[in-house]
Amino acid sequence: MKNKVISAKKAPIAIGPYSHAVQANNGMLFISGQLPIDPTTGEFVSKDIKEQTLQCLKNAQAILQEAGMDIENVCKTTVFLSDIAYFGEMNDVYAHFFGDIKPARSAFEVACLPKNAKVEIEMIAA
Repeated sequence: MKNKVISAKKAPIAIGPYSHAVQANNGMLFISGQLPIDPTTGEFVSKDIKEQTLQCLKNAQAILQEAGMDIENVCKTTVFLSDIAYFGEMNDVYAHFFGDIKPARSAFEVACLPKNAKVEIEMIAA
């Protein structure tokens, strides 16, 4: 069985040569980093870190759903922040979004994100 490319119509189009996600032949789903792009406008949802975090999570959720999964399937996330000072505000939105589901997570500051986003989130689900 070959890996399956997942492309979600409810998520923003990829801004580079990559897939929204790839589902491995063992069923694991690897979701590319999601930026805070509104899929209807193609623009950032806002400059606010909380709104950007929520949009990243919604975009990833649309991809999960396209693959027949949802947030309870998420095993691991990686959160990239343009400034670690945003951690608390990002964490508030993240905690509310996942609720009692607590996937493993890494979060760290990076020098710069595509399109100067404040946050980017990638996920692995099974």
